[in-house]
Amino acid sequence: MNKLRRLDGGLLLVFRELLRTGRASQTAEKLGLSQPAISHALGRLRELFDDPLFVRRSHGFEPTRRALQLGPQIEALISLAGEALSPDAGFDPGRSTRAFRIGAPEFVTALIGADLINRLREIAPRVTFGVGHVAEEDAFKALRRGEIDFAVGRFGAARPGYVVEPLFEDSYCIAVRQGHPRVNGPIDVATWREIGHVFAWSRSETGEDQGDDDNGQVVGLASVPQWLTALLLVSATDAIATVPRKLAERHADKLGLRVLDLPFPPHRIAVSVMRRTGAADPGAAWFLEQVRAAAA
Repeated sequence: MNKLRRLDGGLLLVFRELLRTGRASQTAEKLGLSQPAISHALGRLRELFDDPLFVRRSHGFEPTRRALQLGPQIEALISLAGEALSPDAGFDPGRSTRAFRIGAPEFVTALIGADLINRLREIAPRVTFGVGHVAEEDAFKALRRGEIDFAVGRFGAARPGYVVEPLFEDSYCIAVRQGHPRVNGPIDVATWREIGHVFAWSRSETGEDQGDDDNGQVVGLASVPQWLTALLLVSATDAIATVPRKLAERHADKLGLRVLDLPFPPHRIAVSVMRRTGAADPGAAWFLEQVRAAAA
């Protein structure tokens, strides 16, 4: 109780901004405080939590392990306090001008982006969104700093203070251009191996594939960082690509592609949403439902 009496909202805001930026000057500017005031607040925080919390380095303040553990809890306290002080604010999609920020690989954006834009134009015409293309660890850091509302991708197990929920499942297929000289029907393993491939290699695109087939060496022609780029190259050459089926089917007509089954059981692609727990944000919850609807 004694520590609760010494804790105030201003200290929580200083903690959050230092965790996000790592710089006292930026924190002071964001909160309208002086740098000595930030230093004083940091001293109070260190005393309250009995931990250095932020260690000064040449590049700024580096959070301690205790500070990283406290981050989601402090964020939740700030969100709950804001909700309590504005109990009737809610979220009105029709009137909102909010710009949502998410992390997602390019193939997910290419799959759901158009449907998401069309949905927003109908029910929330002034709402916008921005997508950053990040791998799992970068997505986690961006969530911790409050830089994104949630992340979409192929994630491992949830971490303390965060939850990972399924969004959709997919599997791999073969994409070839219409009129391909060697492929005019189902493809066998030998042909799949011999025809030159365009690979997508980005970690945030491929994630951890699940499957145990061993189909030997295949002929590679090129490696590109994104699956949509692979589809574009395949549409104009005699190369083939092994890509997510939903993405290939979505763009097959526009690019003049044929979508074929693999000659062996395909790997599964599990796409999930990672978000913070405990932070009440009706707007982010609403936007996630729009993403789910676009991915359905």
